[in-house]
Amino acid sequence: MKYLYFFVVLSFGLSSCVKNNPLPVWLEINKWTLNSNPNSVNDPGALTHNFSDVWVYVDGKVIGVFEVPCKIPVLASGNCKVLLYPAIKNNGLASAKKIYPFAEPFETTLQLTEGETYVFNPVTRYNTNTKFWIEDFESNSIKIEKETVYSSPNLNLQIQNNPSEGNWGYYGHLSLNTNDSLWIGVMPALVLPKSGAEVYLEFDYKNTSSILTGMIELQFGGGTQDHGGYTAIRQKLEELQWKRIYIDLKDVVSNTPNGITYRQYLKMRLDSGLSSSDVYIDNIKVIHF
Repeated sequence: MKYLYFFVVLSFGLSSCVKNNPLPVWLEINKWTLNSNPNSVNDPGALTHNFSDVWVYVDGKVIGVFEVPCKIPVLASGNCKVLLYPAIKNNGLASAKKIYPFAEPFETTLQLTEGETYVFNPVTRYNTNTKFWIEDFESNSIKIEKETVYSSPNLNLQIQNNPSEGNWGYYGHLSLNTNDSLWIGVMPALVLPKSGAEVYLEFDYKNTSSILTGMIELQFGGGTQDHGGYTAIRQKLEELQWKRIYIDLKDVVSNTPNGITYRQYLKMRLDSGLSSSDVYIDNIKVIHF
């Protein structure tokens, strides 16, 4: 009889726990859309992006960062403010996800009901005061200057147009081989903000050989300093597709007190073991506030 009583009490306790445990709300978040901002001070160029993730806040509480599309449970109900921030793989690293600093969050307030699913198609746009240097290969001249000392003499960046590539129009193309295996392109000198201000180099690319990035610091008194960057690794031929990479320049710029201006560069080199390869680039931007 004692065992039966214990079983009845335990069963009642478990059922009470289950009954009192709230059901989660499900947030189903689709991929980001980047729209134009009619209030922008500067032209942002083509609205290509790789906002691969979303940083989720509900009523001011951090829920986490998730790759989109995703469906996540949240213990919340009632009138709630939902904030979604576009996030990127900083420097192309999946382990370094970061809220993209130049885009507005998606914000909404909803009456959430336990157990229900809410679908979001998040839309963002550049902040109004974002500044851009852009090379999109849409003009007759190329803003990137070929470095002639180390670059292969016969290897030049070509402007191409291929309607099958989408609506971007023109883009840059390099065809590397064992005779012409290295090209370095240097961008114009730019004055960039310091004191921890956000600064990024970003571009669209598809490549069967690696793309190396870097920056030349032009100093007071005429000195220079080369700061290596990150690498967009080559893609397999059967998986070749346009991607976008975000290179964080903040630490270098803010920690070089003698730097007056900065020149970004791209280095295209034929990877070891290859006899030929192609590199395509477009929508190159240096972005800051």
